[in-house]
Amino acid sequence: MTNTIPDRLSVNPKSPHYDEELLEHEIGVRFKGEEKTNVEEYCISEGWVRVAAGKAVDRKGDPLTVLLKGPVEVWIKDAKEA
Repeated sequence: MTNTIPDRLSVNPKSPHYDEELLEHEIGVRFKGEEKTNVEEYCISEGWVRVAAGKAVDRKGDPLTVLLKGPVEVWIKDAKEA
């Protein structure tokens, strides 16, 4: 695997932006200078993250999300520690 981060990534297997091989590694996401651990999806070029809205789920069992706009930084935690 290369250590390149995609512009957009989702943790939902139903999404076209899902990458199982990349998600095997721990991904770090910093939004507006604060590290987030509840990010469901992000887009670096458009400057947004989608985070879970509490424990609420939709009728299909997927978490309800909120779109937040601002600067996004992403890195592979495994690669940064090595």
